[in-house]
Amino acid sequence: MTQHITVSFGANREYELTVHDEETAAITKDDARAWLAKEFEVLECTPSNPMGKILVLDMILNVAKYGGEERFKEAGEWAQRFAAVVGRALERPAIRVDVAGFVVG
Repeated sequence: MTQHITVSFGANREYELTVHDEETAAITKDDARAWLAKEFEVLECTPSNPMGKILVLDMILNVAKYGGEERFKEAGEWAQRFAAVVGRALERPAIRVDVAGFVVG
């Protein structure tokens, strides 16, 4: 399945990444969560809810936010890895990560 991951930082600041099966085949859901958790820590993200478990959606939103728009604008290796792990974590053909609105749809 080809997946389309759109990361939005506001109007006219949207970046679409396409992920193909071969990019996600070797990634398990646990691998995806581990990568997000590592990036969450490396980027020094602030948890949305300081009193409890950090949900995958919170990690996705915060890693995109703290990773910064520039990484998505460049569409380099980091952005493609982000798209692949998000694709594997959520397993939907189209995913929208709205950083400005802090929602994944």
